Amino acid sequence: MANVICVSNQKGGVGKTTTSNALTMGLSARGLRVLCVDFDPQGNLSFSMGVVCHNDSTDTIYHVIKKERRIADAVRHQEFCDVLTCNVLLKTLDLEFTGAGREYLLKQALAPVQNQYDIILIDTPPDLGLLTINAFTASDYIVIPVLCDTYSLQGLIQINDTLRQVRLRSNPRIQVAGVLLNRFNPRETVSGVVRQTAQSIAQSLGMPLFDTIIHSGVGLTRAQIQQENMMLTETDSRAVSDYRALIDELIRRGVVRLHG
Repeated sequence: MANVICVSNQKGGVGKTTTSNALTMGLSARGLRVLCVDFDPQGNLSFSMGVVCHNDSTDTIYHVIKKERRIADAVRHQEFCDVLTCNVLLKTLDLEFTGAGREYLLKQALAPVQNQYDIILIDTPPDLGLLTINAFTASDYIVIPVLCDTYSLQGLIQINDTLRQVRLRSNPRIQVAGVLLNRFNPRETVSGVVRQTAQSIAQSLGMPLFDTIIHSGVGLTRAQIQQENMMLTETDSRAVSDYRALIDELIRRGVVRLHG
């Protein structure tokens, strides 16, 4: 049974998709069977994984949820991982599903393939609406990337409130794997202050803060735009080394289990 990890923050531009991409590629390199699920209607993760979905496509997670497509037929088999894609049609779920139990749509969609993977990674949109609540309901763990600024840290309170509601209503087992400081620049003195503030806020909310910090690096953006495996093409990148260290930390914390 796959461990399901959701990468989420209601604030945009904090590196959710980059983190989802890096974890997918890094975990695959460790020999794990990985399914990454693009659950953000912008479809950026799908693109970075080499899959582009047009609005008339009939093989996205949207069509699986609507029972118009079997999940086994919708999964795209890429070189390093499998991908469940999405596009802007996903935005309409909030209007199309209004009855009780709609927070379980993604969990139910993923159920038929959970035994086929070691890890399922879900990239979420920058909000705390129905899509993100579905991702939380389907997940065992959440990774929360934040930028090294006070505005990102303030958003942790909102995420914590949403998690509290999800635990009460649809998924009591979900845990915060950790808060991840992203795009850290050691030359900026404020970054050190933010790290201390992040530690304080996370501790007050009962959230662990990852020991690993992701440094700034343009190579990650370049790899995603060129649809390349950053773990192979950006080997000299400090940020790529950081993501490898993050995977080591996830293993130490029991979030990720290696074979054997």
